[in-house]
Amino acid sequence: MNLNFADNKRAYATTLRKTSQHLMPAQIAPAPIVPDGYNIHPVFTLAANKIFNGYDALATWIIAQQQVIIDGYIGVFWDQVQAAINNCLIEQGHSANWISAADFMKSPAEIDSLVQPFLGADDAVWGTKCTLRLADLYDKPSLEMQVPDPERSINIIIGTGAALANWDAPIIYIDLPKNELQFRMRAAAVCNLGSDKFLEPYLMYKRFYFVDWVLLNKHKKALLRKINVVADGQWPDTINWMHQGDLAAGLNQMSKSVIRARPWFEPGAWGGQWLKNHINGLNTDVVNYAWSFELISPENGLVFESDGNLLEVSFDFLMFHNQHEVLGQHAEKFGEEFPIRFDFLDTFQGGNLSIQCHPDVEYIQENFAENITQDETYYILDCQDKAKVYLGFQDDIDPDAFRKTLEDSQQNGVEVNIEKYVQAFKAHKHDFFLIPNKTVHSAGSGNLVLEISATPYIFTFKMYDWLRLDLDGKPRPINIEHAFHNLDFSRKGKQVPRELFAKPITVAKGADWEIVHLPTHKEHFYDVQRFEFDSIISVATADTCHVLMLVEGASIRIETADGTICQFAYAETFIVPAAAQSYQLTNLGTGRAKVIQAFLK
Repeated sequence: MNLNFADNKRAYATTLRKTSQHLMPAQIAPAPIVPDGYNIHPVFTLAANKIFNGYDALATWIIAQQQVIIDGYIGVFWDQVQAAINNCLIEQGHSANWISAADFMKSPAEIDSLVQPFLGADDAVWGTKCTLRLADLYDKPSLEMQVPDPERSINIIIGTGAALANWDAPIIYIDLPKNELQFRMRAAAVCNLGSDKFLEPYLMYKRFYFVDWVLLNKHKKALLRKINVVADGQWPDTINWMHQGDLAAGLNQMSKSVIRARPWFEPGAWGGQWLKNHINGLNTDVVNYAWSFELISPENGLVFESDGNLLEVSFDFLMFHNQHEVLGQHAEKFGEEFPIRFDFLDTFQGGNLSIQCHPDVEYIQENFAENITQDETYYILDCQDKAKVYLGFQDDIDPDAFRKTLEDSQQNGVEVNIEKYVQAFKAHKHDFFLIPNKTVHSAGSGNLVLEISATPYIFTFKMYDWLRLDLDGKPRPINIEHAFHNLDFSRKGKQVPRELFAKPITVAKGADWEIVHLPTHKEHFYDVQRFEFDSIISVATADTCHVLMLVEGASIRIETADGTICQFAYAETFIVPAAAQSYQLTNLGTGRAKVIQAFLK
């Protein structure tokens, strides 16, 4: 069955989901043998009859269990899920006893008090990672007193945290993609965990990042091997679901072959037109696209497909279940955190990014409880004639004068001649700029930057933002104090091109291929190579994970040691896990293919 509002998806898009982005379809036609360019809905295909569509089928499975726990992520529309399942049960002649886990949460005021120490100042963009447990937000004794009613044939406890009731019953876990959670948040359709207030989006996002996601990821991990059914809760009118054993088998298969996360795209104050003009399937009725979240593991999902039915789970599922296969020799160091990030920054016909820097390791650990810091690089995938990259200070930089100028600009709206203080370098296609923590930098207008980075992604200390407003007409946060606790003023003058421009070195060569090393900075824990080949090149993983992208050429085919074959188009990001052992790349285009490979040192 479908919910009543399924016939009015436009109402859903404007009231429950604030975004210009299309909702991922619940069902798709079989993929073409030859991919038609960049695919915004990449899938990992399973055998037939592994993913099921609809509440009717799920209700039938629930009837056979009699007692069921339905747990899941923040942002799921629990009332709608309950209504849909209940209607299906009634249609099949059953009446259920429903218990809502939300009824046993502590009061919003109590929860606000518990989480406040992790949220920093009210006007701060950042907090610190929460050390509580999900159970701390509930009246646990009262929740555990809720037991199935023996007079009813079906008993269901539902809602985020429902498994904390400790029923001896099968668990259905409903996941929700992080992008859809944020779209619902912006529409004021969902609140933070245990809250009854709709705040400014950046404040709600802060609480998601530092509190809700931390607690719920711990909870998800604890439930991982107890879950019986995993469902995808991103659609308003239907649900797709699969048995946990089939998901585990899919994750096992993926972790030894090829992984591609589902990307998502966002407009921004400085955004450009390259992504909009080059990637099929995006909504073009937007002012710009600033970002493509190609591989930001805390926010991307993985999409499985069976019989045309799609089901997305968070990247966390893979890392909880298969971290050793994915990371190989580096699993002990990084654990469940996938450490490398790929994303696009699009400033084609757009604006400059803010002048910014990122914290050093000690600062990010002490102030934000992150394990690793935001070390970055810029790979110029494409650029216009006058494109620049801002990197490092001028040789005569006076830190006090620079700070005074920035503070005057922030307080009085005074434009800054930034090149008096910060160096600007002409950008060329395939240039590779190194941005270790504490380095002042920015991407100028006219670039499509592939940002190859450590996974942390929100710790950007903006010092100057060209006096512009965000897309909602509000000032963007400026973080001069944080920045000046971290800036390295020795990265200046001629030292910048010597230290922060990668110097390509050919390290291996064959008849029609070569491997070019693009050395990263000594502070980067990842390194970068470029495979350049006319026909075929073979690569061993050497027990480490590889993140790759075709940066020149039309398309390539990859075949891993287990026989998995995939094709990828220009600008698509994909991962070869350590356990794949080896793979072969075949150039399907007419000219030389170039593939960037990032890997852990």
